[in-house]
Amino acid sequence: MSGTDPYLHPPLHAVRDAVARALAEDLTPIGDLSAALVPSDAHAEAEFVVRTRGVLAGTACATETFRQIDERIHVEWAVGEGSLVAARTAVGVVRGPLPSILTAERTALNFLGHLSGVATRVRALVDALLDAGGDDAPRVWDTRKTTPGLRALEKAAVRAGGGRNHRGNLSDWVMLKDNHLTGIGITAGVARARDLWPGRAVHVECERQEQVVEAVGAGADAILLDNMSPVEITECVRLVHDAGLGSRRPLLEISGGVTLENAPSYARAGADMISSGSLTNSAPVLDIGLDIHPMTTTTPGPERGARPERPSERGARPERPSERGARPERPSERGAR
Repeated sequence: MSGTDPYLHPPLHAVRDAVARALAEDLTPIGDLSAALVPSDAHAEAEFVVRTRGVLAGTACATETFRQIDERIHVEWAVGEGSLVAARTAVGVVRGPLPSILTAERTALNFLGHLSGVATRVRALVDALLDAGGDDAPRVWDTRKTTPGLRALEKAAVRAGGGRNHRGNLSDWVMLKDNHLTGIGITAGVARARDLWPGRAVHVECERQEQVVEAVGAGADAILLDNMSPVEITECVRLVHDAGLGSRRPLLEISGGVTLENAPSYARAGADMISSGSLTNSAPVLDIGLDIHPMTTTTPGPERGARPERPSERGARPERPSERGARPERPSERGAR
C-alpha cells in the first residue's frame, strides 16, 4: 500500500478486486494491441502530475493496477494519501517496461482521478464548515449513494478528504427512512429494532418537528433531519436539548440541500454532522496525467517508434546508374544504325 496511514486506504481485497475487474474490461479478449507495437525491451520513467489543485486519493489502486499488469514496474509516491497538492505538482513516479506502463496507464488514472475528485469535494465541504463553525462545526459524513462495486474505494476517499463514513452496508445499523415509515411507525419501529437487534444503533429520518419529538421519546440513537432549512434545524436542535437527556441525547444529522454556498448557515445550526450523497455521486474528476519521459532500452535498439530493420533494408539507398552493373552508354555504344 502507498501512503503512511492505513486508515485512509481501502481494504486490500477491495483494491485487488476492483483493479482486476477494471483491467478485465480493458484487456478482454486479446490484450492491448497498441502497446504490443512498442519494442518489448523499451523502458521508461513517467510522472503522475496533478494538473489542478486537489486532494490526492486512490494511490493504492493506481499502484495495484501497475502491479497486476507487470510486477517489474516500480511505483513511488512523493506525497501521501490525503495530501492537498497544488496544480502542476508531480505526485509520483513510475519506472519499468514501457509497453506495460502504457497498458496500465488509463486504468490507473481512472482510479486516481475519480477518487481524488471525491476527496477534493469532501475537503472543500469540511473546510467550509470549519471556517464557519470552528471547533463546533458538524462533521462531514458520506452516504450509501456510491458507485456500485466501488463503495469501499469511495468511502476511503471520503476519509482521505477529511470526512467520516456513514454505514457501509445495510447490516451496520438500523435506519428508519421515510419509506420504511410507510410500513411501521417511529415508536414501534425503534422498539422492534431493540428487540430484534439489541446493541445495534437505530437512526430515524425525520421531515417534521413532531417526528423529531416522537423519535426522541422512542429512544432513537440518531435523528436525520431531512431537507430542513437552517432555521428549522435550529429549532429541532433546541427541542432535542430541551428533552434533558444529557449525554444520552440522540445525535443530530443534517441531510439534503447542503452546498458549499449555504454550508456556513448549516454549520451554525447546532447539528452534530452533515451527510451528503453528492460527495460520492457527483464529485468531478480531478485532472491528473501521466507524463512519460524519454525512454531508454535495456539493449541498443531502434529509435522510438521504429521497427527493427530487416537485413535487406540495412544501408539500402536509391541505386545510382553506375551501381546497377552498367555505366552510362556512350552514343557509339547504343547500337547506332
